[in-house]
Amino acid sequence: MAGLVAGLLVTGCGVPQPQVSGGAATDEGRPTVLATFSVLADIASVVAGPDAVVESLTPVGTEIHGYEPTPSDIRLADGADVLLANGLGLEDWLVRLVEPSSVPTVVLGEGVDPVPVGGPDGPTNPHAWMSAQVGAQYVEQVVEVLAELDPPRAEAYEQRGAAYAAELRDLHQDLLTRLSTVPPEHRVLVTCEGAFSYLTRDAGLDEVYLWPVNAEREGTPQQVAEVVRTVRDREVPAVFCESTVSSAAQEQVARESGARFAGVLYVDSLSGPDGPVPTYLDLLSYDVDLIVTGLGGHQGAG
Repeated sequence: MAGLVAGLLVTGCGVPQPQVSGGAATDEGRPTVLATFSVLADIASVVAGPDAVVESLTPVGTEIHGYEPTPSDIRLADGADVLLANGLGLEDWLVRLVEPSSVPTVVLGEGVDPVPVGGPDGPTNPHAWMSAQVGAQYVEQVVEVLAELDPPRAEAYEQRGAAYAAELRDLHQDLLTRLSTVPPEHRVLVTCEGAFSYLTRDAGLDEVYLWPVNAEREGTPQQVAEVVRTVRDREVPAVFCESTVSSAAQEQVARESGARFAGVLYVDSLSGPDGPVPTYLDLLSYDVDLIVTGLGGHQGAG
């Protein structure tokens, strides 16, 4: 894992490669971890437990694709011992945060088998965490980062990480079991953004979307018409949209195709503590429930 922890792995951004040094501490001997968005912050928080301080650079509900770092963000990064980023093209603004600061940065998506979006020659889809299988890989990478940063507490990080990764893999198996109850012709996930490529790949679903990434979102008449045709042809019973964008275009798809608009899926952000998805596990479980029941599969055990 030295290659992961040692360098800043932002592909093609031209940022120098600082080192993560062991033993850094800023809060009662605890290291400080900064994550670019709430999902990564929650993953790191579970692994860290009480042994590290974890913060999210961006607040809950932020549209992460088009975010612009502020001077206060740079100061926050300067005070962290390590920055966790997703990479895979998600944080195109990351170089503008890292270059003015001194924070060592680890890109979790570097270890992922990438999936293109918008066709085989399209850019890499950044939403790898939407597969619980990949989420377990992220957890294991965070464990190694924290263990190197804070060796005296390595065993505690490893124990929490192993239990967390097991929960995520169990969730993936539950998804596969429940999707087996969906009629094969209905195993199509129709969303606003193409954010579910890793989930659909690992779960054996077909993926249909209005636009590839949220930076390009519009829901044009052509996009709507193409998705309407697919939903009609496949007799897909339900369509969905993501929480950080308007669902108006997808609701139009539902009206014109005869499908049901089954609700909002969470992708780029958790909810607040009183919302439906305050944690990453909640996010995945909520989306799995909505997708499976929307497509006509069996509900979970609860």
